[in-house]
Amino acid sequence: MSRTILVLGGTRFLGRAVVDAALRAGDHLTLFNRGITNPDLYPDVETLHGDRNADLSTLAGREWDAVIDVAAYRPESVRATVGALAERVDRYVLVSTLSVYADHNTTDGQHEDAPVIELTGGLDPGSLYGARKAACERIVLDAYGDRAFIPRPGLIVGPHDPTDRFTYWPRRIARGGQVLAPGAPDDPVQYIDVRDLAEFVVSGVERSGVCNVAGPVMTMGDLLRACGPADLVWVPTRWLLDAGVDPWMGVPMWVAAPGWAAANRVDVTRALDAGLTVRPLADTVRDATTTAEPMFTADEERRLLDAYLN
Repeated sequence: MSRTILVLGGTRFLGRAVVDAALRAGDHLTLFNRGITNPDLYPDVETLHGDRNADLSTLAGREWDAVIDVAAYRPESVRATVGALAERVDRYVLVSTLSVYADHNTTDGQHEDAPVIELTGGLDPGSLYGARKAACERIVLDAYGDRAFIPRPGLIVGPHDPTDRFTYWPRRIARGGQVLAPGAPDDPVQYIDVRDLAEFVVSGVERSGVCNVAGPVMTMGDLLRACGPADLVWVPTRWLLDAGVDPWMGVPMWVAAPGWAAANRVDVTRALDAGLTVRPLADTVRDATTTAEPMFTADEERRLLDAYLN
């Protein structure tokens, strides 16, 4: 039987993949967004325009089997959305993040029952993001209980990525020449293809509870080799840190900040048991696209390589 699903967002990256997956599943969709990003992407799908931070009036009087919320960042907005949909939506799927965890330095993998960050004053930007998402989770769980499903994805990559976090590497290696490879070949890397995440989200409308969502742990060497033949120059993490390079934002996919040992060692047993499937790395590399400017410029790479090699 076709389900009626309200998608909050639905035209950029994850939302777009969720809509595609739901349409393939035969669901009847309604999108709710501001009509700004790719407004003509789904001409045959009902779209209600509004702003979840200010105007939810177009949702009034409507009912759906489920809502999939891919754009929950502010607790007050989620509280308003939950209130507006009370009694009129049976199930709530809130896409959260692995950033909700209070401790990213565990050595045995990040598990779903680990404590999450509390939303308090004085948090740094990264912690504030995780704390807000954790607060959004609590609002949905308090309202929907076992009718709520909350996937917590890690780094999301794939087609239409608005960032250059993953796509940098296929593009860079295709350009040729000496390639600065951060850290060591056996450093762990973990991500989830947006299409695999979307399929899991759509198929999980009837699931309950929270669930980490990521692909298998691989190595940076695995990732770079999958991007093609390259003249890799492995630059040690300690040297990069001493040179003032910011982990994560300085060189894409490089997570080396103190206290983040578990960032690429997330336990996804629960997701796999629930049916998560992950496509081969080669498929993700082949299909990854972005319109973002390079995170790590050619000039900056050359400057660091010259300093390291000389």
